[in-house]
Amino acid sequence: MKAGNITLGVRLRIVLERDVAIGPGKADLLEAVEATGSIAAAARRMGMSYKRAWLLVDAMNRCFRTPLVAAAKGGEAGGGAALTPLGREVLHRYRTMEARAARGAARDLVRLKHALRSVRRR
Repeated sequence: MKAGNITLGVRLRIVLERDVAIGPGKADLLEAVEATGSIAAAARRMGMSYKRAWLLVDAMNRCFRTPLVAAAKGGEAGGGAALTPLGREVLHRYRTMEARAARGAARDLVRLKHALRSVRRR
């Protein structure tokens, strides 16, 4: 939601178990993998290191009953990565919850914004 030139919003982090969570960063990474077909390309798109992206994907894959991302090593075939059916479902459910949370909080966000002290940026 835009208010003037400032974006108001909700950043949703879903905690499924101790040390198992999905938030905007992991969801964005899943979307980037889906769009690019590659963990390395997804990392570049997001401005993160390949190692960081790979560790996040690996953590997500280990937390669910089946992997969220299927990856093939490079070589003659070129490698690549794609979301599995469960990966697409997890991403879809997260984005649905994110949208619902944003709609539910919209009025309160505006009220909180109006309650802020006016600060001029230099």
